[in-house]
Amino acid sequence: MTVHGPGACSVGAMSHPTLLQVVRERLALRRASPRTVEAYTDWIKRYVRFHQGRHPRQLGESEMTAFLSYLATERRVAASTQNQALAALLYLYREVLETPVGWLDTMVRAKRPARVPTVLSRAEAQRVLDAMRGTSQLVALVLYGSGMRLSESCALRVKDVDLDRRELVVRQGKGGRDRLTMLPESLAEPLRAQLDRVRALHRRDFAAGRGHVMLPDAMARKVPSAVRDVRWQWVFPATRFYRDPATGAWVRHHLHQTVIQRAVADAARAAGLSKRVGCHTFRHSFATHLLEAGYDIRTVQELLGHRDVKTTMIYTHVLNKGGRGVRSPLDALYQPAGAQAASTPPRDAEPVTHDRPTAARNLTSLHLIDGRALNSHWREDLRR
Repeated sequence: MTVHGPGACSVGAMSHPTLLQVVRERLALRRASPRTVEAYTDWIKRYVRFHQGRHPRQLGESEMTAFLSYLATERRVAASTQNQALAALLYLYREVLETPVGWLDTMVRAKRPARVPTVLSRAEAQRVLDAMRGTSQLVALVLYGSGMRLSESCALRVKDVDLDRRELVVRQGKGGRDRLTMLPESLAEPLRAQLDRVRALHRRDFAAGRGHVMLPDAMARKVPSAVRDVRWQWVFPATRFYRDPATGAWVRHHLHQTVIQRAVADAARAAGLSKRVGCHTFRHSFATHLLEAGYDIRTVQELLGHRDVKTTMIYTHVLNKGGRGVRSPLDALYQPAGAQAASTPPRDAEPVTHDRPTAARNLTSLHLIDGRALNSHWREDLRR
């Protein structure tokens, strides 16, 4: 369509949004997190490249199945990764392209295998934490002491630390939900000192004409002064600035997650641990140690921010001792030196009846009882 007249331009010549731009706009309308937007757009690009640049409207069930099979067989991705790719493509066809076909409902998700989380003992956690230094150590202490995710701890703001009530406020956690978690008593003074350093750093930045911070949603438009308010500053700020392309202001972001991830990996190696330790391992250990201490699983669920208690129940596998708290009969035969005094029975567990022998016994020297004599009156017992 062409509009005639002086200064008129062709409407058809106007630029149309690309497919990925439409995807980003639709995800923004659904209030999807930036990481979700990045993941979905990346999978759509990989899907188009896999089929030599053909438009998704020209592709169907067989092409999507071929792409997912390629991920599973040749790329050997995990089931969760394959399901994420499927979710991105289903969103593309249903919400963006609005494809009215029934084959989308027949797509089968990959079955995720049951995984046991890596949990550190208290001694192992202390060895890893003691091997760390500086801000990375403080972040790791927050991870283990509060059960927060790495992204949540890095995104802590000054206003979200309540030293009086010993609470940390998690804003827009997983699923966009806020929650409260504990601030360990032992971290009150270290966090107070960290907040003092943040305020001093902000004063220097403010004096240099900087000190801006990225704000959520439309806060910068509603409260323009908040971009330089110390309450909105990050608890763990980055060491460098970046220039905001929209405003041109110099902005200080929070500490990047990879800094903490590398520090935790280096500390685990320095501590000599054979386990695969990451930042999320502290969250697993936090939940397991609370349950071992006898805290209610519903309380742990709220602290972790799990939507379903079934997710929290995965940590009950290592309560008290390995193997669901059951003592192996082999330990009754070959008791390690000093282990009997150190071991304690599980909470509310029945007394162990096979803990007396400490070595294999010679059965030929015992008086054997005829089992038939013991079982001869079982019918009379039932009649009683």
